[in-house]
Amino acid sequence: MSFRMKMMGVLAGFAMAAAASAQTPSAVALAAKVDAHYNHLHSLAAHFTERYRGMGIDRTETGTLTLSKPGRMRWEYDAPSGKIFVLDGKNAVSYTPGDSQALRTPAKQLDDLRSPLRFLLGHTEITKELDGLTMTLVNGGYTLSGVPKGMQQTVQSIEITVDGAAQILGMRIVQTDGAETGFVFDEIRENVVTPDSEFQFVPPPGVTIIDGVAPI
Repeated sequence: MSFRMKMMGVLAGFAMAAAASAQTPSAVALAAKVDAHYNHLHSLAAHFTERYRGMGIDRTETGTLTLSKPGRMRWEYDAPSGKIFVLDGKNAVSYTPGDSQALRTPAKQLDDLRSPLRFLLGHTEITKELDGLTMTLVNGGYTLSGVPKGMQQTVQSIEITVDGAAQILGMRIVQTDGAETGFVFDEIRENVVTPDSEFQFVPPPGVTIIDGVAPI
């Protein structure tokens, strides 16, 4: 191969790399795109798979997540059936089937690993929520990573996986003790009808609601 052909190959490689770089958004630009996408939604529903690994436990649970502005969410589990976590915007209630009590926690005091999913509610700016924001390419999509403000004592990092349309497909939360909780979302439906009753917890017969801290 001649020197000229080699140089043309090198220049073509540089051009392709430059084009790929130009098409890849920065972490800040991608975060802004995600914010814009969810700020325009008023509700969302999705099937979720939640996996927790830590302290000798490897647990997978599934169910349906429903979100609605302002600040409301419902995690209704089908495995284990009957488990529920509801946030009405002011208080969160967590209940596990078989328990005689459901725990209620004020939203402002909530320290639950489901609370970072507020990104899906469109009430936050990711760049203001995560310190040291970075971005990596993953299987044709992107992963935004950072350290959540106000949770540094318990959470080491949060990873948000999004597709090219800035739709959140998953999250991974790594705690400072090494435990990990991952969420994968599919069957996503945006701007669905969500009655207020979806975010109200009605205790089963014999179950009382007490004030406390919701478990993971």
